[in-house]
Amino acid sequence: MAMQASESIEKPPAICLMGPTAAGKTQFAMDLSDRFPSTLINVDSAQVYRGMDIGTGKPDATTRRRYPHRLMDIRDPSEIYSASQFRADAVQEMSDALVRGKTPVLVGGTMLYFKVLRDGLAAMPKANPRVRKQIETLAAESGWETVHAELQKVDPESAVRIHANDPQRLQRALEVFLLTGKSLTALHRENHDPAELPCRLYFVAIQPTDRAVLHNRIAERFRRMLSEGLIEEVRVLYERGDLNLSMSSMKSVGYRQVWQYLAGEFTHGEMIEKSIVATRQLAKRQLTWLRGWPALRPLGEPDKNSIDVVLKILETAAY
Repeated sequence: MAMQASESIEKPPAICLMGPTAAGKTQFAMDLSDRFPSTLINVDSAQVYRGMDIGTGKPDATTRRRYPHRLMDIRDPSEIYSASQFRADAVQEMSDALVRGKTPVLVGGTMLYFKVLRDGLAAMPKANPRVRKQIETLAAESGWETVHAELQKVDPESAVRIHANDPQRLQRALEVFLLTGKSLTALHRENHDPAELPCRLYFVAIQPTDRAVLHNRIAERFRRMLSEGLIEEVRVLYERGDLNLSMSSMKSVGYRQVWQYLAGEFTHGEMIEKSIVATRQLAKRQLTWLRGWPALRPLGEPDKNSIDVVLKILETAAY
């Protein structure tokens, strides 16, 4: 288990429940909360936004009243919510949970958030509109594959970690180099100074062992989201007038594709196909993160035995 050098063995545990999209993390987290006093903390970068419910897989209102999730619905889709903001908020929520005598259970699929929580943050330059425009122009003219190739030249480690289909992170990594002359990887090494955590983090992951099973779930879930009103949900956002596809919220898988459908760029069938493909690509990136995660406890398909494994972790964790 990754643990900060300054951490004390007396710290109480927090469960970090990871896994690819459509693996069943949310339901498993709620099942866990039935077994011990806990506080559920959202670790999904899209679920922080209000009005983005169906496409992000949030529990319905009735379920959320029974199983409240902290850090859910805390931002308007027009607002930016950074990894550093998440870390500060998550640390506060963990501390509050401990005061109430509850175990923090952090659940979601935004692996960067989990990494930032575990490792802390390096001092990074602020976003620069001029440099970002320069990168966006290159992408518009030559494609994000060309941007990825440029990143490969200056920061091969980040280029391996960041896929060419992940423009937000790709842009940021190249922006950091252009602003500082140093790679994102090098800056993390130089400035690594993790803040103190109130808990010891235990990372567990649920995921189907058969990739085909996960792909089928992804397709079925997206079609269910459509039947539940996803297009209407996105239409409300589309017609607001203050949102666009350059915003982090609207880059979320499913929302971008439905937005493009509403704009007349895709047919209905193309929108469905592209959304499912994009979700599969997201799951693939999440699984790549998990394969390299230190001291991860894989739980496989979520069931009663999986819950027992987590309960055993809590029983054996020394306070």
